[in-house]
Amino acid sequence: MQDEAPIPPTPRWIRALWSLAGGLALLTGLVGIVLPLLPTTPFVLLAAFCFARGSERCERWLLGHRRFGPMIQAWRSHRAIPLAAKRLATVMMTLGCVWSWWWLTSPWRWMPALCCTAVALWMWRLPTADATRRLPGRD
Repeated sequence: MQDEAPIPPTPRWIRALWSLAGGLALLTGLVGIVLPLLPTTPFVLLAAFCFARGSERCERWLLGHRRFGPMIQAWRSHRAIPLAAKRLATVMMTLGCVWSWWWLTSPWRWMPALCCTAVALWMWRLPTADATRRLPGRD
């Protein structure tokens, strides 16, 4: 059996790009809290993915966040989304689609509804995280 060569450390500039991407994804997710058509959960999960490659400190902070941490841990361990997040996302996407129906001209008024329907179908097919089960490190 041959010894495996050690993995060289990731260059600083690449880690900086991952960190920048994580910051932009997190910012987009935060904006999605107040904008109905912009989902929060996928952008927070993307931020965690990016921070895992760019900034151990930012990843630790995000995992320790009282709102985002459990969602990210559930996703990483079970590829599951909490029921409350699914419900909130569905309500917000529905409100955004109704709003866009009134403000957009035809045929564009169908576009948000089609996109949100696709996202909702994908999201509701994923496992639902069990809110009663304690996640590791969350005592």
